[in-house]
Amino acid sequence: MERVKNPLRNPVPTVDIIIELRKGGVVLIERKNPPHGWAIPGGFVDYGESLEDAARREATEETSLDVRLKVQLHVYSDPGRDPRFHTVTTVFVAVADGRPEASDDAKEIGTFTEENLPSPLAFDHERILRDYFRWKREGYKVFNLP
Repeated sequence: MERVKNPLRNPVPTVDIIIELRKGGVVLIERKNPPHGWAIPGGFVDYGESLEDAARREATEETSLDVRLKVQLHVYSDPGRDPRFHTVTTVFVAVADGRPEASDDAKEIGTFTEENLPSPLAFDHERILRDYFRWKREGYKVFNLP
């Protein structure tokens, strides 16, 4: 996949939302559009929109769930994390009730645990989910910065 050139040469802000269902597991979507694979629900931040509002909007658009944001987990900024162009994502952890339904950019949807994650995972979502599950066990000491 060819990388799109951003004329401003600035990274594009995105959000990803790890949605914990009260009945157990986290919600992942299978992407309709390239890059294909399973992914944490998320997307681009609209102009004039806060990161928190973008996270709630994207979660609802892709999963049909109303979420309550619990915590901002971490920011991921590796220039190669998205094969299309340089993005910086802020990852939130949210909680929701109900049954997720695939909509918008989601081809399929599922609920997974650390033991049964689907493959392949898009973007750097394997790393993000690994960090999330470790954070759930160990707390914030997971995020040691260079």
